[in-house]
Amino acid sequence: MGETAPLTIQRIAIFPLTGAVLFPGLHLPLHIFEPRYSAMVQEVLARDRQIGMIQPRQLPGEEDREPPALYDVGCVGRIIDVEALDEGRFNLVLEGVARFRVRRELDVTTPFRQVEAEIELEAEEGAVLASIERASLEREAKRFAARQGYVVDWDSVGQLDDATLVNGIAQVAPFDAAAKQALLEATPIDARAELVVQLMQFFGRFDGDDGRATLQ
Repeated sequence: MGETAPLTIQRIAIFPLTGAVLFPGLHLPLHIFEPRYSAMVQEVLARDRQIGMIQPRQLPGEEDREPPALYDVGCVGRIIDVEALDEGRFNLVLEGVARFRVRRELDVTTPFRQVEAEIELEAEEGAVLASIERASLEREAKRFAARQGYVVDWDSVGQLDDATLVNGIAQVAPFDAAAKQALLEATPIDARAELVVQLMQFFGRFDGDDGRATLQ
């Protein structure tokens, strides 16, 4: 977490999901269908509308551990849109609020997991890149998009602030779970931007039998 970022301690309900990494300021749509997470949604809607998105972590020798271990860092998301469906299911949109670091998992009676977490507040507010860093990021993003066959409105991209651009690429690019976790943990924003560039260069190579590179 950032060395100078103010912290607050908070209990949060968590949704461990591999590959679903949320970044501050961005949106993440979710379809909730498991009963335990439907219960979680109902509780947080009545409480603070916040869910901690975090990735489960496989530790050597503990591949069958239940519940699985967690990474140390996740992102708190606030429910900004909810649609209740049949059979207790929900469609949600989360907006990333802040990164958090797990202090300890709580002993709870709820079917979903909860943790005591350090919430990072306003760590990236007003964060900017040097002009050469911004130019390098946009240049590599255009190369990466062209290799992947993406159609991008680059005029709109050029209007994004630095943090939104960096986090947006980090969240939507087809990197593997380990790479996305590394991006979430990278701070400050210029370090994350540098890592984004490195990952676009790495994943832009079509290695492996299935034509995809992986860090795992």
